Amino acid sequence: MIERKLVFKESKIFLKIDGEKFFDAAHESLLRNRAELEEYIAGNPFFRSTLEPLEVGRNAPRVVKLMADAAEKTGVGPMAAVAGALADLMLEDVVKQGCRYAIIENGGDIAMKVDRPAKVVVYAGSSPFSSKIGFDVMPKDTPLGVCTSSGTVGHAISFGNADAAVAFARSAALADAAATALGNSVKSEADVKKAAELAKSLSLRGAVIIKGKSIAAWGKIPKIVKSRGLPEYFYKEFFE
Repeated sequence: MIERKLVFKESKIFLKIDGEKFFDAAHESLLRNRAELEEYIAGNPFFRSTLEPLEVGRNAPRVVKLMADAAEKTGVGPMAAVAGALADLMLEDVVKQGCRYAIIENGGDIAMKVDRPAKVVVYAGSSPFSSKIGFDVMPKDTPLGVCTSSGTVGHAISFGNADAAVAFARSAALADAAATALGNSVKSEADVKKAAELAKSLSLRGAVIIKGKSIAAWGKIPKIVKSRGLPEYFYKEFFE
């Protein structure tokens, strides 16, 4: 088992995978799919700027189709799914090569498939829940997308003030877009239950929404467990 960081342009990726050869496969996947996405955007610049779902052509690259499909299901712009979609494709490529344990985190958005239990920790800024809770993910629940949107942490666009809107879905692209939609709906602690209700309409497995001292959950989520926190480098590399 190895852990590696991979930074390329806006992508800041942390990988925990079975071996070095799978890191190389993940790296190649990132470069290939980012290149295809950038080429598509060069010819279709509205794809990058729209904050609403956008139909794409049959011949669009796979990464573009994944993003557009996730946006259509959640009512947000396709770029809201970019980190998750790239993570999905990286996961797919390493699994094809025989990797049995892979956690691929792209700026807080995770695509994972594991053959033994794994823990995912929630970072929620200044909330008292931040880094204090996590989820025990079982192999039978994977492949799984676990993605987080925040209006108080990081630089991603959010029209809400959630400390963490965590979405669980069959793919990271869908979870990424859904987390954005959920985060957009939270303006105050009073909105966390409303956001949990919204999750029911987004084709998710489940969701957890955190704002300040308030937390709400819906759906089939992994077992919630206490956490001792995230490694210090996560804060600097992935959240600042």
